[in-house]
Amino acid sequence: MKQFVLASILAGALALPAYAADYKIMAPAAPGGGWDQTARSMQTALQDEKISGSVQVNNVPGAGGTIGLAQFVNQANGDPSQLIVGGYVMVGAILTNASPVTLDQVTPIARLTGEYEALVVPAASDIKDMAGLVAKLKADPGSVSWGGGSAGGTDHITAGLIAKAAGVDPTKVNYIAYSGGGEALAAILGNQVTVGISGYGEFAEQIKAGTLRIIGISSDAKVEGIDAPTFKEGGVDVAIQNWRMVAAAPGITAEQKAAVLADVEKMVNSATWQKTLADKGWANTYLAGDDFAAQLKKDTDSTSAILKDIGLVK
Repeated sequence: MKQFVLASILAGALALPAYAADYKIMAPAAPGGGWDQTARSMQTALQDEKISGSVQVNNVPGAGGTIGLAQFVNQANGDPSQLIVGGYVMVGAILTNASPVTLDQVTPIARLTGEYEALVVPAASDIKDMAGLVAKLKADPGSVSWGGGSAGGTDHITAGLIAKAAGVDPTKVNYIAYSGGGEALAAILGNQVTVGISGYGEFAEQIKAGTLRIIGISSDAKVEGIDAPTFKEGGVDVAIQNWRMVAAAPGITAEQKAAVLADVEKMVNSATWQKTLADKGWANTYLAGDDFAAQLKKDTDSTSAILKDIGLVK
């Protein structure tokens, strides 16, 4: 009888949803930007797809993600339930801020998405296209203020590359860094800066509403669903793609890493995540595990070279 009861309890337990660990995801930026959107999109997908029972998101803004990264490395060590989102911006910020904490100190899990950079101006701006922007830059680089994300991040790098391609000294770029997408958007809409630069998804609603005009997209070729010329079509030979990733805590075991990888892979393949990609205009650039760790090293090396070239790193 006892064996029958035990077997029944065991069968009942096996019939329950096999949730993985609950997760806490750090977005090392203010609400509204790409990392915050990524973390909250992960939260929705992991919960709605019943991959995890509970997912919390917390924001720790500042210094291109390096403040949050330092906190994560110091406080999450050995905890497989803690994740952090980051990306290309963080790679640049670590270099420009000479951060004592680097991505070598976390456990890379996967690159998740890619997004092209969009250049926008307020609807009333006299800049109608890339040619108009280049003309102003050449006349007086300092008169063109660029509003974007953290210093040394993708937005800043893109502004420097545009200036260089236009024959303007990239060290003369008047770049104003904001710690979150919401702050940058308010500055652009409030005419506090000449031009805004960020991932397309952060401007999509305002572009559709007509309050912002997009003058260029940083892709190599036209992007389906985005009505804008590429930088190259506008006469500026620059193409760049931002990417975003998720990493786990330092000091976790190989088994714990494998479990996190499995959950992230389920999430990436889920219908909820695929809909998020389509809705936000994010490209699926999923690359996981050791392959991603190797690519991260390559991206860090190439970013260092670019930042030196445009004068942001000595």
